[in-house]
Amino acid sequence: MILVADSGSTKCDWLAIDEKSNQFTTSTMGFNPFFHSTELIEQKLADNELLSELKSEIKEVYFYGAGCSSVPRNEIVAKGLRSFFSSATDVKVDHDLTGAALATSQGEKGISCILGTGSNSCYFDGEKVHEEVPALGYILGDEGSGSYFGKIMLSEWLYKRMPQELASDFGQEYNLTKEGIFEAVHKKENPNVYLAAFMPFIGKHKNHPYFKRMVYEGLVKFVNIHVWCYENFREVPVNFVGSVAYYFKDVLAEIAENHNFTLGKVERRPIEPLALYHTTETKQIS
Repeated sequence: MILVADSGSTKCDWLAIDEKSNQFTTSTMGFNPFFHSTELIEQKLADNELLSELKSEIKEVYFYGAGCSSVPRNEIVAKGLRSFFSSATDVKVDHDLTGAALATSQGEKGISCILGTGSNSCYFDGEKVHEEVPALGYILGDEGSGSYFGKIMLSEWLYKRMPQELASDFGQEYNLTKEGIFEAVHKKENPNVYLAAFMPFIGKHKNHPYFKRMVYEGLVKFVNIHVWCYENFREVPVNFVGSVAYYFKDVLAEIAENHNFTLGKVERRPIEPLALYHTTETKQIS
């Protein structure tokens, strides 16, 4: 049985496929080695009923995750996976960018972008992933992501720059106070996830001119930094994965038209095409 995982900082989707092509899906919290330990990963896996039920049958694990961009960080995740899925003979951990590229390209050339809790991009040449600019995380970067827009909303609300009709609803819906915001951002774990959790409010008011302008400008900033950096961005499709990309794909389509590039696939969750890639690859090898 093959197990494939696609993990952002907020959520991890899992899809297991047996020899008869039966599929089993579940989800856990997202595992990011910047924030989570091997022990926590193993504990949360054990808490999942389906994964615990299937773990002895899992022979191959392919994990693609946010923050999994170096050997030491990848090992934090891999160690937890190997310990829990002790029957697995092959455990591979790679960057979520690689997963996004494989899911959206299915082996074809293209630019793949992530717009979820965080943001990033890469160029896939058909065999390898190439990054032109680094992902700087929610403090310095993550342009166009949930955490990026969350920071803008909170600062606008605190500075009293948000339109009054939105500010009142925003404060009441999330029971906001300056002290509560500061504690969540500066003292609690996973502040990037906290910031991204405000994205549904934009979705609720997405037709308001204030948010229409904010989303458009934020996504253009992402394109300026993370798409234009590839010299061939007008020659290959620009694909996207992630909830922000999915819910605002109409804005991405508008930006693509205005900036003369081809909008390719937009996947909310890349787990299914990613699993398809691995099952197809396995069949080809065998």
